Amino acid sequence: MRILIFGLLFFLAHATGSDYTLGAGDQVQITVYGEKDLTTNIKINKSGVISFPFLSDIKVAGLSPKELENKIANGLRGDYLIDPQVSVSIAMYRPFFIHGQVKRPGGYPFQEDLTLDKAIAIAGGLAARASKSSWNITRLVDGKKLVIDANVSSAILPDDIIEIEQSFF
Repeated sequence: MRILIFGLLFFLAHATGSDYTLGAGDQVQITVYGEKDLTTNIKINKSGVISFPFLSDIKVAGLSPKELENKIANGLRGDYLIDPQVSVSIAMYRPFFIHGQVKRPGGYPFQEDLTLDKAIAIAGGLAARASKSSWNITRLVDGKKLVIDANVSSAILPDDIIEIEQSFF
């Protein structure tokens, strides 16, 4: 059990920031320095693929923004440009979802450093009958659903589904 908890904490600590992996629904800003025609803002489709000039379709789901920069730069190098300088940034993250006993359940845009208490505030706060402790986060990890018992400081990631249970007392 301790190994599972340690592994989960390690995953949470490294799942945001530079280790962020792109997925369907993310919108990325791709800039190629000095090449206005190659600068684009594009949403990753459900298959995890984007189309980029001269390179056709690129599978980006699962890549970090840095890995995508390298993939595009390597694809453009030689035939099209001598030394392409590519920058990839996330223009809009895919959403997280919150349902159950909150005032405005639904999907909301992810924000960096999002915790469960902030997600509840975004959803309008707890409803009158909400449990103060029975909160779960469902997260896909390596293609498998993982249900996490959460508290106010639990980290929220894009695609997370938060369930706020009803209190019985």
